[in-house]
Amino acid sequence: MSGVSNQRPSLTIGIEEEYQTVDPETRDLRSHINAEIVQKGKLILEERVKPEMHQSVVEIGTGICKNIKEARDEVRMIRQQIITLARQNGLRLAAGGTHPFAQWREQEIYPDDRYRVIVEDLKMVARANLIFGLHVHIGVEDRETAIQLMNGARYFLPHLLALSANSPFWVGMETGLRSYRCKVFDKFPRTNIPDLYSSWSEFENYVNLLIHTKCIDNAKKIWWDIRPHPYFPTLEFRVCDMPMRLEESIAIAALCQAIIAKLYRLHERNQSFRHYSRALIMENKWRAARYGLDGKMIDFGKQTEVPARQLMEEILEFVDDVVDELDSREEISYVRKILEHGSGADRQLRVYHETGDFKKVVDYMIEETEHGLFAPDEWAGERR
Repeated sequence: MSGVSNQRPSLTIGIEEEYQTVDPETRDLRSHINAEIVQKGKLILEERVKPEMHQSVVEIGTGICKNIKEARDEVRMIRQQIITLARQNGLRLAAGGTHPFAQWREQEIYPDDRYRVIVEDLKMVARANLIFGLHVHIGVEDRETAIQLMNGARYFLPHLLALSANSPFWVGMETGLRSYRCKVFDKFPRTNIPDLYSSWSEFENYVNLLIHTKCIDNAKKIWWDIRPHPYFPTLEFRVCDMPMRLEESIAIAALCQAIIAKLYRLHERNQSFRHYSRALIMENKWRAARYGLDGKMIDFGKQTEVPARQLMEEILEFVDDVVDELDSREEISYVRKILEHGSGADRQLRVYHETGDFKKVVDYMIEETEHGLFAPDEWAGERR
């Protein structure tokens, strides 16, 4: 293994969430530009809030958090502020990987040169990309170590997708998938599970070749499900749908951190987690997108199908010896609540099958997004 550093990763956490801005009357997506949510948000939250490509998407990001408790407190504070701001300006925030019935054709693109270039480059693929994700950054400062840990972490990406799956609907249709978001996004180039890279220099050569041949102008246009961030010393997990509840986002972020911590523990002992081909991991990713937690995934070591919930328990067991050191046992334990109550997609589908009404699904998404963030009577006067 070339140039392995002894620098221990900081395992800091950064969390990015993408929210839907919703009209409370129609329950459709609505642009936040006239309400100046992003501009007003910047006054309160500084750089923690920014626009995304579509005008009905607001992205928030924490600072660098030294542990999951700090990250939870910061995401809670940001959610409270941005939800309050949206309500004061006649909008609601909903968290989900897709909106149940919004039409992407009707969405305005945010007036920014970066997004204009992406739309010019990718055309309808970019315009149709009306999706919302959760990104989790874990601090891994040494680039050589980051590549080795990324190789191992690839295996867990389908499991994280199944846990976060929260996009069963698309343009007013029940898709039959638990995560349709990832099928929308994989129309983009340079997405999905990355290949194996033997070293940082091999990865750098790949990036430089793409830049040299004008495929991309910078490494941010590599949109894999996990990537070494081009500007931050982090590994960035990008596979997850946007979960509804704060506790879900935090549990998933804690699990990402624990996976990297455990893989590093193996790495420093010169043991590596077994690496599997991209083609095999993609089989599990399809199963995660299609069936979520109710399906089976392949245990490649045993060469057999295993229920997704059982595999999630095995992952919790795999990381168990690092969670106390990370002080994340409480946060990670919420994973079992997700296994018990279902993913966001399972719960959205439950509401739809009970009511037959997509607007009721949106109402549920708004309630879940606000869950536990405000006193019970804080918005009572506005409830229907």
